[in-house]
Amino acid sequence: MSAAGLRVLVTNDDGIAAPGLSALAAAMVDLGHDVVVAAPATDHSGASSAIGPMGGPDGVAVTSVELDALPDVAAYGVDAPPALIVIVGRLGAFGDAPDVVVSGINPGPNTGRSTLHSGTVGAALTAANMGLSGMAVSIEAGDPIRFQTAAKVAAGALGWVAGAPAKTVLNVNVPNLPLAEVRGVRPARLAPFGTVRTTLGETIDGRLQVELRETEEQLDPETDTALVVAGYVAVTPLVGIRAAVDDEADAAAAVEQALGLSPAAG
Repeated sequence: MSAAGLRVLVTNDDGIAAPGLSALAAAMVDLGHDVVVAAPATDHSGASSAIGPMGGPDGVAVTSVELDALPDVAAYGVDAPPALIVIVGRLGAFGDAPDVVVSGINPGPNTGRSTLHSGTVGAALTAANMGLSGMAVSIEAGDPIRFQTAAKVAAGALGWVAGAPAKTVLNVNVPNLPLAEVRGVRPARLAPFGTVRTTLGETIDGRLQVELRETEEQLDPETDTALVVAGYVAVTPLVGIRAAVDDEADAAAAVEQALGLSPAAG
Protein backbone atom coordinates (compact mmCIF):
# COMPACT_ATOMS: atom_id res chain seq x y z
CA MET A 1 0.00 0.00 0.00
CA SER A 2 1.47 3.32 -1.08
CA ALA A 3 1.42 6.31 1.26
CA ALA A 4 0.22 8.55 -1.59
CA GLY A 5 -3.43 9.09 -2.42
CA LEU A 6 -4.96 6.88 0.25
CA ARG A 7 -8.64 6.57 0.99
CA VAL A 8 -8.65 7.27 4.76
CA LEU A 9 -11.55 6.61 7.11
CA VAL A 10 -11.21 8.85 10.17
CA THR A 11 -13.21 7.84 13.24
CA ASN A 12 -13.11 8.05 17.03
CA ASP A 13 -14.99 6.97 20.15
CA ASP A 14 -15.71 10.46 21.55
CA GLY A 15 -18.28 11.41 18.96
CA ILE A 16 -18.59 13.34 15.72
CA ALA A 17 -18.36 16.74 17.48
CA ALA A 18 -15.08 16.01 19.29
CA PRO A 19 -12.30 18.51 18.48
CA GLY A 20 -9.66 15.79 18.23
CA LEU A 21 -11.56 14.18 15.37
CA SER A 22 -11.52 17.34 13.26
CA ALA A 23 -7.83 17.93 13.99
CA LEU A 24 -6.97 14.41 12.87
CA ALA A 25 -9.10 14.59 9.73
CA ALA A 26 -7.54 17.94 8.80
CA ALA A 27 -4.06 16.44 9.11
CA MET A 28 -5.02 13.65 6.72
CA VAL A 29 -6.51 16.14 4.25
CA ASP A 30 -3.33 18.23 4.40
CA LEU A 31 -1.39 15.15 3.31
CA GLY A 32 -3.49 15.03 0.16
CA HIS A 33 -5.49 11.92 1.00
CA ASP A 34 -9.11 11.19 0.13
CA VAL A 35 -10.72 11.50 3.56
CA VAL A 36 -14.11 10.43 4.84
CA VAL A 37 -15.12 11.01 8.46
CA ALA A 38 -17.57 8.67 10.18
CA ALA A 39 -17.84 8.71 13.95
CA PRO A 40 -20.38 7.89 16.66
CA ALA A 41 -23.23 10.36 16.93
CA THR A 42 -22.74 10.27 20.72
CA ASP A 43 -19.85 9.47 23.05
CA HIS A 44 -18.83 5.79 22.96
CA SER A 45 -15.67 6.04 25.07
CA GLY A 46 -14.58 2.69 26.47
CA ALA A 47 -16.48 0.76 23.80
CA SER A 48 -13.43 -1.36 22.91
CA SER A 49 -14.30 -3.40 19.80
CA ALA A 50 -18.00 -3.66 20.65
CA ILE A 51 -20.36 -3.54 17.70
CA GLY A 52 -23.59 -3.07 19.67
CA PRO A 53 -26.92 -4.56 18.61
CA MET A 54 -26.16 -4.05 14.88
CA GLY A 55 -28.94 -1.50 14.70
CA GLY A 56 -31.81 -3.90 15.38
CA PRO A 57 -34.82 -4.06 13.08
CA ASP A 58 -34.64 -0.33 12.29
CA GLY A 59 -31.04 -0.47 11.06
CA VAL A 60 -28.23 1.96 11.91
CA ALA A 61 -29.01 5.68 11.76
CA VAL A 62 -26.53 7.70 9.68
CA THR A 63 -26.69 11.49 9.51
CA SER A 64 -24.67 13.67 7.16
CA VAL A 65 -22.72 16.30 9.13
CA GLU A 66 -20.71 19.35 8.07
CA LEU A 67 -17.54 19.83 10.09
CA ASP A 68 -16.83 23.53 10.62
CA ALA A 69 -13.18 23.35 9.70
CA LEU A 70 -13.65 20.84 6.88
CA PRO A 71 -16.75 21.81 4.87
CA ASP A 72 -15.57 19.90 1.78
CA VAL A 73 -15.01 16.59 3.60
CA ALA A 74 -17.82 14.06 3.71
CA ALA A 75 -18.68 13.42 7.36
CA TYR A 76 -21.29 11.26 9.06
CA GLY A 77 -22.62 10.85 12.56
CA VAL A 78 -23.48 7.20 13.07
CA ASP A 79 -25.64 5.72 15.81
CA ALA A 80 -23.10 2.98 16.51
CA PRO A 81 -19.81 2.34 18.29
CA PRO A 82 -16.58 2.91 16.32
CA ALA A 83 -15.91 -0.77 15.60
CA LEU A 84 -19.22 -1.16 13.78
CA ILE A 85 -18.53 2.06 11.91
CA VAL A 86 -15.26 0.57 10.67
CA ILE A 87 -17.02 -2.64 9.60
CA VAL A 88 -19.73 -0.89 7.60
CA GLY A 89 -17.18 1.57 6.22
CA ARG A 90 -15.14 -1.34 4.92
CA LEU A 91 -18.31 -2.67 3.29
CA GLY A 92 -18.89 0.62 1.47
CA ALA A 93 -21.42 2.42 3.66
CA PHE A 94 -19.67 5.78 3.20
CA GLY A 95 -18.57 5.50 -0.40
CA ASP A 96 -15.43 3.76 -1.58
CA ALA A 97 -13.93 1.38 0.96
CA PRO A 98 -10.95 2.84 2.84
CA ASP A 99 -7.34 1.77 2.47
CA VAL A 100 -6.58 2.61 6.09
CA VAL A 101 -8.46 3.57 9.27
CA VAL A 102 -7.17 6.35 11.53
CA SER A 103 -8.84 6.71 14.93
CA GLY A 104 -8.65 9.60 17.40
CA ILE A 105 -7.40 11.96 18.56
CA ASN A 106 -8.41 10.72 21.99
CA PRO A 107 -8.12 13.29 24.82
CA GLY A 108 -6.23 11.17 27.32
CA PRO A 109 -3.66 8.44 26.67
CA ASN A 110 -4.52 4.88 25.72
CA THR A 111 -1.54 3.12 27.19
CA GLY A 112 -0.84 -0.10 29.02
CA ARG A 113 -3.01 -3.17 28.95
CA SER A 114 -6.08 -0.98 29.48
CA THR A 115 -5.92 -0.37 25.72
CA LEU A 116 -8.15 -3.47 25.66
CA HIS A 117 -11.06 -1.25 26.70
CA SER A 118 -10.39 1.69 24.38
CA GLY A 119 -12.86 2.41 21.60
CA THR A 120 -10.14 4.44 19.89
CA VAL A 121 -7.86 1.41 19.76
CA GLY A 122 -10.79 -0.93 19.14
CA ALA A 123 -11.52 0.84 15.84
CA ALA A 124 -7.93 0.28 14.66
CA LEU A 125 -7.97 -3.38 15.70
CA THR A 126 -11.29 -3.86 13.92
CA ALA A 127 -9.73 -2.43 10.77
CA ALA A 128 -7.10 -5.18 10.92
CA ASN A 129 -9.83 -7.76 11.41
CA MET A 130 -11.37 -6.44 8.19
CA GLY A 131 -8.10 -6.72 6.27
CA LEU A 132 -7.03 -3.07 6.61
CA SER A 133 -4.28 -1.32 8.52
CA GLY A 134 -5.24 1.00 11.35
CA MET A 135 -3.74 3.65 13.58
CA ALA A 136 -5.02 4.84 16.96
CA VAL A 137 -3.88 8.27 18.15
CA SER A 138 -4.22 9.60 21.70
CA ILE A 139 -2.76 12.53 23.61
CA GLU A 140 -2.02 13.07 27.26
CA ALA A 141 -4.73 14.98 29.13
CA GLY A 142 -4.15 18.65 29.96
CA ASP A 143 -5.55 22.14 29.76
CA PRO A 144 -5.43 23.04 26.99
CA ILE A 145 -5.04 19.79 25.07
CA ARG A 146 -2.61 20.30 22.20
CA PHE A 147 -4.45 18.38 19.51
CA GLN A 148 -2.27 19.93 16.80
CA THR A 149 0.81 18.24 18.23
CA ALA A 150 -0.89 14.84 18.04
CA ALA A 151 -2.21 15.61 14.55
CA LYS A 152 1.30 16.35 13.27
CA VAL A 153 2.61 13.16 14.87
CA ALA A 154 -0.22 11.20 13.26
CA ALA A 155 0.60 12.68 9.86
CA GLY A 156 4.20 11.57 10.26
CA ALA A 157 3.25 8.10 11.45
CA LEU A 158 0.80 7.39 8.65
CA GLY A 159 3.61 6.89 6.15
CA TRP A 160 4.98 3.99 8.18
CA VAL A 161 1.56 2.43 8.60
CA ALA A 162 0.84 2.75 4.89
CA GLY A 163 4.13 1.10 4.00
CA ALA A 164 3.72 -1.78 6.43
CA PRO A 165 1.96 -5.06 5.58
CA ALA A 166 -1.82 -5.04 5.49
CA LYS A 167 -3.53 -5.49 8.88
CA THR A 168 -0.80 -3.57 10.70
CA VAL A 169 -2.07 -1.68 13.78
CA LEU A 170 -0.08 1.13 15.38
CA ASN A 171 -1.01 2.64 18.73
CA VAL A 172 0.38 6.17 19.07
CA ASN A 173 0.40 8.10 22.35
CA VAL A 174 1.56 11.70 22.44
CA PRO A 175 2.60 13.90 25.38
CA ASN A 176 0.58 17.10 25.79
CA LEU A 177 3.38 19.43 24.73
CA PRO A 178 4.14 21.82 21.88
CA LEU A 179 5.74 19.79 19.10
CA ALA A 180 9.10 21.54 19.60
CA GLU A 181 9.17 20.34 23.22
CA VAL A 182 8.50 16.67 22.47
CA ARG A 183 11.65 14.77 23.41
CA GLY A 184 11.44 12.24 20.60
CA VAL A 185 9.66 9.10 19.46
CA ARG A 186 10.29 5.76 21.14
CA PRO A 187 9.17 2.18 20.54
CA ALA A 188 7.18 1.14 23.59
CA ARG A 189 6.04 -2.00 25.32
CA LEU A 190 2.61 -2.02 26.91
CA ALA A 191 2.76 -1.07 30.57
CA PRO A 192 0.82 -3.12 33.13
CA PHE A 193 -1.57 -0.18 33.44
CA GLY A 194 -2.20 3.32 32.10
CA THR A 195 -1.83 6.71 33.75
CA VAL A 196 -4.86 6.03 35.95
CA ARG A 197 -6.30 2.90 37.56
CA THR A 198 -9.87 1.87 38.25
CA THR A 199 -10.98 1.88 41.88
CA LEU A 200 -14.26 1.45 43.71
CA GLY A 201 -15.64 4.30 45.76
CA GLU A 202 -18.47 4.25 48.23
CA THR A 203 -21.67 2.45 47.23
CA ILE A 204 -24.51 4.98 47.27
CA ASP A 205 -28.15 3.84 47.17
CA GLY A 206 -27.08 0.47 45.84
CA ARG A 207 -25.04 2.00 43.00
CA LEU A 208 -21.34 1.27 42.67
CA GLN A 209 -19.17 4.35 42.34
CA VAL A 210 -16.38 3.54 39.88
CA GLU A 211 -13.51 6.02 39.94
CA LEU A 212 -10.29 6.59 38.02
CA ARG A 213 -7.36 7.61 40.19
CA GLU A 214 -3.80 8.49 39.36
CA THR A 215 -1.17 6.03 40.47
CA GLU A 216 2.25 6.78 41.88
CA GLU A 217 3.66 3.33 41.13
CA GLN A 218 6.94 3.29 39.23
CA LEU A 219 6.92 1.74 35.75
CA ASP A 220 9.62 0.40 33.46
CA PRO A 221 10.85 3.54 31.65
CA GLU A 222 10.58 1.77 28.27
CA THR A 223 6.83 1.19 28.59
CA ASP A 224 4.29 3.37 26.84
CA THR A 225 2.81 4.96 29.96
CA ALA A 226 6.21 5.94 31.35
CA LEU A 227 7.49 7.28 28.03
CA VAL A 228 4.51 9.59 27.51
CA VAL A 229 4.81 10.93 31.06
CA ALA A 230 8.52 11.56 30.35
CA GLY A 231 7.68 13.65 27.26
CA TYR A 232 8.16 11.11 24.45
CA VAL A 233 5.79 9.92 21.75
CA ALA A 234 5.24 6.21 22.38
CA VAL A 235 4.54 3.97 19.37
CA THR A 236 3.39 0.39 19.86
CA PRO A 237 2.43 -2.00 17.05
CA LEU A 238 -0.45 -4.15 18.27
CA VAL A 239 -1.61 -7.63 17.33
CA GLY A 240 -5.32 -8.37 17.38
CA ILE A 241 -7.16 -11.64 17.93
CA ARG A 242 -5.01 -14.68 17.23
CA ALA A 243 -4.72 -18.21 18.56
CA ALA A 244 -1.94 -19.11 21.00
CA VAL A 245 -0.69 -21.96 18.85
CA ASP A 246 1.69 -23.31 21.50
CA ASP A 247 -1.18 -23.93 23.91
CA GLU A 248 -4.08 -24.98 21.71
CA ALA A 249 -3.31 -28.74 21.73
CA ASP A 250 -2.97 -28.83 25.52
CA ALA A 251 -6.22 -26.91 25.94
CA ALA A 252 -8.12 -29.24 23.62
CA ALA A 253 -6.75 -32.36 25.34
CA ALA A 254 -7.64 -31.06 28.81
CA VAL A 255 -11.23 -30.25 27.81
CA GLU A 256 -11.59 -33.59 26.03
CA GLN A 257 -10.35 -35.42 29.15
CA ALA A 258 -12.69 -33.46 31.42
CA LEU A 259 -15.65 -34.45 29.24
CA GLY A 260 -14.61 -38.10 29.19
CA LEU A 261 -14.39 -38.17 25.42
CA SER A 262 -12.10 -40.45 23.46
CA PRO A 263 -9.27 -38.72 21.57
CA ALA A 264 -10.36 -37.84 18.06
CA ALA A 265 -9.07 -40.05 15.30
CA GLY A 266 -6.09 -38.57 13.50
